Amino acid sequence: MRVMAVWCPDWPVVAALAEEGLPTHLPAAVFSANVVQACNAGARAAGVRRGMRRRDAQSRCPELQVHPVNPDRDARAFEPVLAAVEELRPGVAPLRPGLLALRAPARFHGGEASGAALLAERLVGVGVWDCRFGIADELFTAEQAARRAERQDCRVVDPGESVPFLRSLPVAALEDAPGGREAVSLMKRLGLRTLGDLGDLAATDVRDRFGPQVAWVHRVVGGDGAVPLGTRTPPPELACHVDFEPPLDNAETISFSVRQTADRFVAGLARQGLVCTEVLVEARCEGEAEPASSQLWLHPRWFTAADLVDRLHWQLQGAMAGLAGRGGDVRTPVDRVRFEPVTAVPDAVHADGLWGGTDERVERGIARVQGMLGHEAVVRPVLQGGRAPRDRQTLVPWGERPTGLRPTGPPWPGSIPPPAPVRVLASPWAAEVVGTGGRAVAVDERGAVTCPPERFRTAPGDGWQPVGAWAGPWPVEELWWESTPRRVARFQVVGVDGRAWLMTWDSGVWFTEAAYD
Repeated sequence: MRVMAVWCPDWPVVAALAEEGLPTHLPAAVFSANVVQACNAGARAAGVRRGMRRRDAQSRCPELQVHPVNPDRDARAFEPVLAAVEELRPGVAPLRPGLLALRAPARFHGGEASGAALLAERLVGVGVWDCRFGIADELFTAEQAARRAERQDCRVVDPGESVPFLRSLPVAALEDAPGGREAVSLMKRLGLRTLGDLGDLAATDVRDRFGPQVAWVHRVVGGDGAVPLGTRTPPPELACHVDFEPPLDNAETISFSVRQTADRFVAGLARQGLVCTEVLVEARCEGEAEPASSQLWLHPRWFTAADLVDRLHWQLQGAMAGLAGRGGDVRTPVDRVRFEPVTAVPDAVHADGLWGGTDERVERGIARVQGMLGHEAVVRPVLQGGRAPRDRQTLVPWGERPTGLRPTGPPWPGSIPPPAPVRVLASPWAAEVVGTGGRAVAVDERGAVTCPPERFRTAPGDGWQPVGAWAGPWPVEELWWESTPRRVARFQVVGVDGRAWLMTWDSGVWFTEAAYD
């Protein structure tokens, strides 16, 4: 069985730019922990490379578009590509976002190259302009052939020619494999330049020195180790719609008429062991091809049939939808309502906890307010990593899963030890801290205190009070590579009244940042 690999280069960057609605020619990169994970051709032309620190990448390309890594976003953006290929050739094996494999089309499409050209035309039709194809006797060779094909072109490795083709490739072809970057670096230091050099080594030596992944490549280069192609079953159609004949012009009547469709939608998901946490609700007016009202709704747990009916009712009544008039009458009659699951997860993920969860009435009330004011109007705090208390919290829209958060685990040099402050001020207060003789307390370049604090006041209008106890400093030097670095030191100060404060010395100026109420 011949195998075709379809490769869409730089897919994490393509997905990130598509989500932001930006053109694909802009230089862009996807970062994880401030390290470049993927970059597009525009960024590479400016000198940006994978594994580069964010600071170095932006110094080489100041106009670089910076995006956080998001595997869910990449998978969502790749789903239309899988669906487009499945329309022409069932039996697709998705390997990862940006790469898929299938049985090579041959006779029915007029040959392997003709089949690849047909698929390229189909992918261009769904907006994927940079797609490359490789055909060989097995998967690894087909992937390497696709990576060496031109844009919207196919590289065919003739039957029986996989081993000579692989032996001529540089060892850098293994960089995308798990642990491949370290293995390639070691191979180059040992004088191995091509996969043919690797194939000449003993199998036990390769396994012991480079690990199982490179050992499998060693077997493939030797003409063995091919793995069967694991194809996927196309996902079932989970969207549901209902047509109204004659069209309905009242929001209450429409909401009542979609109850059975909402039940069918939820039941269809349940048969697959799924629940929906993000749904697209569309209402189409009579005589129109596109929906007149389309809104994305999120749920902190999952949607029930009653939740779907409520969201539709609010959507029709909302002023932003432009459909509803006074008294619930819709200006233009609606002839179709459609529910489409955007995010469906296994029902076990959202099983009830031992002590229950958020009251359903609270969730419905919050969702109603969110529908009236907008998705970003209702937020919840989420903990993330950071040095300052203000940096450790971020706000996420209600019902949305947080992404791109900084890790909460160590190390965070300069961060204050627990317990955390109870109240973090929205805007720090100007403060003063003095020592013996009214001398202002400061922190020198080595992080030492110039004199012990004796008196302080937390705000300009407050009175002075003696220091009962203090701890610190916890110094942080930020932007140290700039000509004017920022030096910050934090102190825990307790007054004689027993109240504790988190106070910050910032380049010679004192602020009150938080309180331990």
